[in-house]
Amino acid sequence: MTVVRPIIDPALLRSVAGRFPTGVTVITTTTSTGPAGFTCQSFTSLSLDPPLIAFNVSRSSDTWPLVREAGTFCVNVLAADQQDTASAFARRHTDRFAGIPYSCLLGNGSPRLSGATAWLEATVDGTYAGGDHLIVIGRVTAAIAGEREEALLFHRGAYGSTGSEAEGLRRAG
Repeated sequence: MTVVRPIIDPALLRSVAGRFPTGVTVITTTTSTGPAGFTCQSFTSLSLDPPLIAFNVSRSSDTWPLVREAGTFCVNVLAADQQDTASAFARRHTDRFAGIPYSCLLGNGSPRLSGATAWLEATVDGTYAGGDHLIVIGRVTAAIAGEREEALLFHRGAYGSTGSEAEGLRRAG
């Protein structure tokens, strides 16, 4: 029996998947040449026991190999007003940390971006093939809740907020 699979247009899939709002995070690490990081919308809590998280990263990412080599990372859960930070870490071939305050003083040494609503430090526990992406599992070694509660969201090409008093959505740059 021959199975016929429909061909899905990538632009259509992106449009449909974009109707699901996601939180916005920045994955950071420290390398021998300095800090590295990238914006990530495909982050999720995976397990409480053991404490595991997961994110997806494009196979073409220039930054993922640095995170993999370091073996440790920090998930910075961005606050509602950190759209510029999300945009900065989404750009290629730039100093993503320019003008972004952070510290590496505690925990696993990965950069913690100032003003985030939460931070999760982890070690790389495993990676799995997922089409044009990799599925990364991280074992949580520290979880820190910030004082800020309104998180940044991304929905249908625009930033928004979990807060009830959000100004509305702003087009991503």
